[in-house]
Amino acid sequence: MGSQAEADYAAFEEKVRRTVYIDNLSPQVTESVVRTALDQFGTVKHVHFIPNYLGPRNLSQCALVEVEKADEAKSIVIQLSEHPFMMSGMPRPVRARAAEVEMFDDRPVKPGRRIYCRWLDESDPDFEVANKLKLTAKRHAAEASFLLSKQLEEEEKLAKQQAQALEANRKKYETIDNIMADGAVSRLARHYNIRISNDR
Repeated sequence: MGSQAEADYAAFEEKVRRTVYIDNLSPQVTESVVRTALDQFGTVKHVHFIPNYLGPRNLSQCALVEVEKADEAKSIVIQLSEHPFMMSGMPRPVRARAAEVEMFDDRPVKPGRRIYCRWLDESDPDFEVANKLKLTAKRHAAEASFLLSKQLEEEEKLAKQQAQALEANRKKYETIDNIMADGAVSRLARHYNIRISNDR
C-alpha cells in the first residue's frame, strides 16, 4: 500500500512539472482559445480554469494548463515571461509561472505526511497571533481588490481604444478599396502622369 501511494504521488509530481499556471486571463477566454494560443509551444493535454468566486464578474481568471512534456511547460513560462502575450478577446497580457503542488485540488496525500486541524479557543496562546494574521489577510485582500478594480478600469479603456483604432483602420481600407474599385486612382494617375501598379 505504501509503495502504491508513493508511485501515485510520484506520478502527480510529474504532472505538476508538466503544468503551467496562467493568470490574468480575461473572462472571455475559453478552453479552445487557450489550447490554440499555447499549442505553438507544445501539445496541450488539459486546461482547468480556476475562477475567482469572490471578485467582480469581469475579474481575470486563472488556469492550470497541462502539456505533454516538462520542457514544453518551461518553454511556455519563459516565452510568456519575456514577451507580452495577448490571447483573443482580452486587452491584458497573460502571465505564466510553473505550477506548484498546492495549486491542485485533486492532489494525493504525500506519503508520510500528516495534517492536523483544530479550532483555536480564545484562551489558546496562539489565538491572538492567528487573529492578527486573519485581520491582516483581510486588509491585504481589500487592498488587492481595490488595485485590481483600478487595473480593470484601465484595461477597459485600453480595450475601447483598441476597438476604435481597429474600426478607424477598417474604414480607411474600405475607402481605399472603394477608390480603387471606381477607377478614381487610375484617373488621377493619368492626370498627373504617375505610374501605378495594379498589384494590391
